[in-house]
Amino acid sequence: MKFIHTGDIHWGMSPDSDKPWSRERARDIRDTFAAIIEKAKQMGVDFLFIAGDLFHRQPLLKDLKEVNYLFSTIPRVKVVMIAGNHDRIRSSSAVLSFSWSPNVTFLSGAEMASVYFEELNTEVTGFSYYTPEIREPKINQASAPRDGRIHILLGHGGDMNHCPIDRASLAASGFSYIALGHIHKPEILTDKKMAFCGSPEPLDKTETGAHGIFCGEISPISLEVTSLSFIPMAKIRYIPLVVNVTPATANTELYLKISHEVEKRGTDHIYRFRIRGMRDPETCFDLEALKLRYRITDIVDESEPQYDFSALFAEHPGDMIGFYIRALQKPEMSPVEKKALFYGIHALLLTTDERS
Repeated sequence: MKFIHTGDIHWGMSPDSDKPWSRERARDIRDTFAAIIEKAKQMGVDFLFIAGDLFHRQPLLKDLKEVNYLFSTIPRVKVVMIAGNHDRIRSSSAVLSFSWSPNVTFLSGAEMASVYFEELNTEVTGFSYYTPEIREPKINQASAPRDGRIHILLGHGGDMNHCPIDRASLAASGFSYIALGHIHKPEILTDKKMAFCGSPEPLDKTETGAHGIFCGEISPISLEVTSLSFIPMAKIRYIPLVVNVTPATANTELYLKISHEVEKRGTDHIYRFRIRGMRDPETCFDLEALKLRYRITDIVDESEPQYDFSALFAEHPGDMIGFYIRALQKPEMSPVEKKALFYGIHALLLTTDERS
């Protein structure tokens, strides 16, 4: 039996809502999900498991129709899904009365339930969210009988407020494979046994690294997973980079250096830069124009002005500059304390220059 394991698609979300590329990112989410459907067709899988949060919020009827059309294009693939905390079911949910394509099974109950597919000797177990949080470890309570069937568990959770899980108990629960959602970083928890699929598209700047789906195969004889591989699917990546500077670094040099890093990796990706190192105290980096040219969420300047505090103190032992250095400088300083020292000295030196 071959399957694709996905979840946390968040259809309807517009990542980076305050950025000019937000609408394109919303389109990326829909396009990538369509690509997953096409991948299921190309690979000839038997099942498509969706471990919650297919939708970013309560789906409207138009959203259900769009997604259902995609499901209808893979009639030979059995789609089994649950609702997560984002697309949790409410009393007014359109999903409760929606007619899905015949190949779709929605485990919409709040309690653990199963569906058996006789032709594939596979039983899939799971439950859906009806509340924003489930602090009870409901996923841990599931177990599969030894009845000669392939058993799949669909679950959504993994933190303290959303069905906390115990890896050891789940690994011993008897399921052939445990398909988990909610955590957006893909991770295999137990070799060929249990995994978080992660979100197919990264959804904010903290979600770095590869994003995609898991594809696996289960032996009808041993009832165990024989292969489990990660397939990248995301159209873009969030890329954090550090750029180092020296006292000789000019603003134009740094501008061109950052531009080169973006062009080298691809302008479709989204970047966050940190500037580190020592800079000339008279240099103030102005890089805002880069945010208009590229997809850059932040440029954080963590560089430090290269002051010689020993020389400054020797030059100003009895005035405000010397007093300020003596009061604030110490061997171990936090970033905030360093900034207070640097900014204070800069201001005092400017005042001294104006008086002279």
